[in-house]
Amino acid sequence: MRHNAANSRLWQIVFGPDEAQWIMKRNIIASAFLLLWAATPLIAGWGSPARAQTQSGRASAVTLRSDVKIERIERDANGIEKTVSYTPKDVAVVPGDNVVFTLFVHNPSAQPAMGFKATNPIPAAVRFEAVAEDWADLSVDNGKTWGKLANLKIKIKGAGGAADIERPATAQDVTHVRWVFADAIAPGAQRTVRYRGVVK
Repeated sequence: MRHNAANSRLWQIVFGPDEAQWIMKRNIIASAFLLLWAATPLIAGWGSPARAQTQSGRASAVTLRSDVKIERIERDANGIEKTVSYTPKDVAVVPGDNVVFTLFVHNPSAQPAMGFKATNPIPAAVRFEAVAEDWADLSVDNGKTWGKLANLKIKIKGAGGAADIERPATAQDVTHVRWVFADAIAPGAQRTVRYRGVVK
């Protein structure tokens, strides 16, 4: 979908500048999500592939399959609120939508998979909210360091040559999620891990 200057001027004439900007942003996000959703079934997180490795860094025989759902709170015919899940291709994805990323980890080999870990970057269009597994590690510096969110820090460059300062990291600082499986994944077994985010 092209969003050139002519389209921008037309939308501003019809809707006004503020509403035109919102419509353009909504359409751009929806188009991007559809393109990334259709790219490949093995992509975990809209164009951000999860890496399957052993703890020694070697490629693993374990396979990864991802699933992405948009969750919305809707009212049924009786006015009762319920959570409804959609695939990104079935709805117009907009800022503020809740997103659930699920990673299915499968060991197709005849041998137990020892020391397995999977690393998933957070998509640029999504703000991290939480990971389901309390044993998962997070990174706020693109995978350079890992830990629990409460222990992570963000370094801020000091102005005018002043010393750098640190502040506690928050969920919106998270760039990557990593799951390191402490126990072996049995032959033929499947594990499931997931994290949640919000569309920016």
